[in-house]
Amino acid sequence: MKIDVMKKDGSKSGETVTLVPEIFEIAPNDHAIYLAVRSYMANQRQGTHQTKERSDVRGGGKKPFAQKKTGRARQGTSRSPLHVGGGTVFGPHPHDYVVKLPSKVKVLARKSALSYKAKDSKIVVVEDFTFDAPKTKEMKSVLDALELSSKKILFLVPKADRNFLLSSRNIQKLNVLEAAKASTYEIMDSAVLVMQKSAVEALQKTFSN
Repeated sequence: MKIDVMKKDGSKSGETVTLVPEIFEIAPNDHAIYLAVRSYMANQRQGTHQTKERSDVRGGGKKPFAQKKTGRARQGTSRSPLHVGGGTVFGPHPHDYVVKLPSKVKVLARKSALSYKAKDSKIVVVEDFTFDAPKTKEMKSVLDALELSSKKILFLVPKADRNFLLSSRNIQKLNVLEAAKASTYEIMDSAVLVMQKSAVEALQKTFSN
């Protein structure tokens, strides 16, 4: 599949890039995408939630009332879950939510996500460019020229660029990532996938390693 390379001003540069069919034209596997998205979202959880059980609650060493002759059920501590201020029954404790996937499933999921974007014509390739200094206004003008300013965009660059990142981070609906680090979730979560020309090669190279 060949796709035109756009200039920053929104016009065609006259160049094209080839999106290899082994990555951008496979039959998408929805279940692999589901597994990858589930794994990504689970791995974002901190798992730091914590409640106190009866052994963790302070106090309750003294028996609250006599064992017999009160007409009430016997109680050994005021920190029982049955009392106000008592411990929690089966409350959450810190634990890991990490969901691991086989490497082949991860690769298949990413290829499936990219193939969906290509099939729906949601991929835009632009010439390589950067900024001399962080300028949000300049980044906004590029998106306006490409008629993408109102859409949720994942912008892939070949490598980390501080000025490019700082120029982009205050723009809503715009996420900038290195091409090699884009996950299935981030690809599927965007409305349009924008790639710099050299980022296409960098992305395709990650699948050959």
